[in-house]
Amino acid sequence: CALPFPGCGCPRPAARPRAPHLNSPHTPLTPARPATPVSMLLCGWRLLLGPETTDRLLALDTLYLNTVALIVVLGMRWNTALLFEAALLVAMLGFASTVALARYLTRGDVVE
Repeated sequence: CALPFPGCGCPRPAARPRAPHLNSPHTPLTPARPATPVSMLLCGWRLLLGPETTDRLLALDTLYLNTVALIVVLGMRWNTALLFEAALLVAMLGFASTVALARYLTRGDVVE
């Protein structure tokens, strides 16, 4: 109906019922919430028991990445922008520390 008011008496098409669990904006977050801590535990295991120093460095870098992912998932779940800023800070610190550790392991010093 082209009339601009809702009570015009025209028949309206019946709305299709939708499954309530598929309409939730948190549905994609459901598998991410338990998967991220499991990944963090596996990275911690590799960090502690890595056979070489490079394995430990990669595990630490991946642990930073998983921490950022967990903070973002929690920020989306709790609908707050503060956690996204915290995720940016953790990502910057993780990148800087990974670069510093890699330079220290390859050259023996961080600053030239």
